[in-house]
Amino acid sequence: MENTSFYRTIWRWHFYASLFVKPLILVLATTGAIYLFKPQLDRWEERAFSNLSTRGAVSPNAQLAAVMDANPGAQFHSYRLPARDGDAAMIHIALADGRFMRDVYVSPQGEVLGSVDPESRISATVSRIHGSLLIGRVGDWIVELAACWAIVMILTGLYMWWPRGQGLSGILWPRLKRGKRLFLRDLHAVTGFWVSGLALVLLTTGLAWASVWGDAFRLARAELGLVQGAQDWKTGSHAPDAEHDHDAMMKMQAAGVPLVGLADMVANAKLENLPHPVFVKPPGAPERFGSPTPMAWTIKSEAQNRPLNRSITFDVATGKEMSRTGFADKHVIDQAVNYGIAWHEGQLFGLINQLIGVLTALGLITLVISGFIMWRRRQPSDALGAPIAPAVPQKIRGVVVIIAVMAILLPLLAISLLALWLFDRLLLPRLPAFAMWLGVRPAQLA
Repeated sequence: MENTSFYRTIWRWHFYASLFVKPLILVLATTGAIYLFKPQLDRWEERAFSNLSTRGAVSPNAQLAAVMDANPGAQFHSYRLPARDGDAAMIHIALADGRFMRDVYVSPQGEVLGSVDPESRISATVSRIHGSLLIGRVGDWIVELAACWAIVMILTGLYMWWPRGQGLSGILWPRLKRGKRLFLRDLHAVTGFWVSGLALVLLTTGLAWASVWGDAFRLARAELGLVQGAQDWKTGSHAPDAEHDHDAMMKMQAAGVPLVGLADMVANAKLENLPHPVFVKPPGAPERFGSPTPMAWTIKSEAQNRPLNRSITFDVATGKEMSRTGFADKHVIDQAVNYGIAWHEGQLFGLINQLIGVLTALGLITLVISGFIMWRRRQPSDALGAPIAPAVPQKIRGVVVIIAVMAILLPLLAISLLALWLFDRLLLPRLPAFAMWLGVRPAQLA
């Protein structure tokens, strides 16, 4: 009886965790699968600026001048080298109003071909849906909370799947000749087993971006003093960019200090053979998630396969190399996080990584659909259909320890557990009809 009650307790946890996260898993799995192909999507969106003639090509200085002439008062932030001969260069600027950014495409001959709001790109829109549901910080919290409860859902599902003396059929593959109901149950359980490890990796690596967990990690990373320098990944729906220190270059020009030009830096960047996209950033241009370097040019690869990235700075007056940093120079903590991010985005192993990500997303969608069908088939007309809460007191000390550890590691999970406990203790006894609908016996409310 006690083992049955314990199993039913885990089943209730699994049921309620699944009920909460199912709609969000559909959104996150779908948008995540699309975002895996960001490089291909970006290339497709820029197709009009590819395969151009290179005859009569001008210098990057002339290209920049054309862009600035077409956008009076704008500030130059970066120059992205063409990925292939015949591609337009992309110059990232802040418009004169200081509120909006533009990616401006300029031909090899120095003709401005068009511009794009970087936030309107397909990949950028998909990323915002995936990370914040398009509702800002509240969306950050909802997505992070869903990730926490998805971890609970997977762990409780693995406990329920765990073989208990039966054969491998129904455990590693579904039974095909035992009826539709059993096949659906097996499809759900077997898919959950095969996808659980990959899903847990995606969920845990995604926490680095999460608003609450990510900010807590960032503070711990800085306060413990283990890692020097700013982190190079964002947290939450908005990544604070440093302001462009346009005055730094202007003061040096006023003082008569000769400045090495963009063309020299682009030439240096071509010699480095860095992975695309490669940016040349002027003195004072903001780093993605760090501080600007007001006295140096920066050449930097920002490929999604982060272990390949390097950054090189050059003296603004002499053009001499000042520093060179690569993935090996990062602290092991930052290396681990960046490996996880590269895997999460499907870029660590190229196409293979993307396909594994798609299979993981399809597995999660299969779990949601099959679980929903099973619930609807057995849901009574007058109740939610949750497993009845066991009346026998449970010896679940191990489960309590596991939940406590998870609550410590996942702050939003801890907050939600506290809210559920208060609801169970303070409100549910006053709502007996609702409690019965949830599957809690009246005697258990006392």
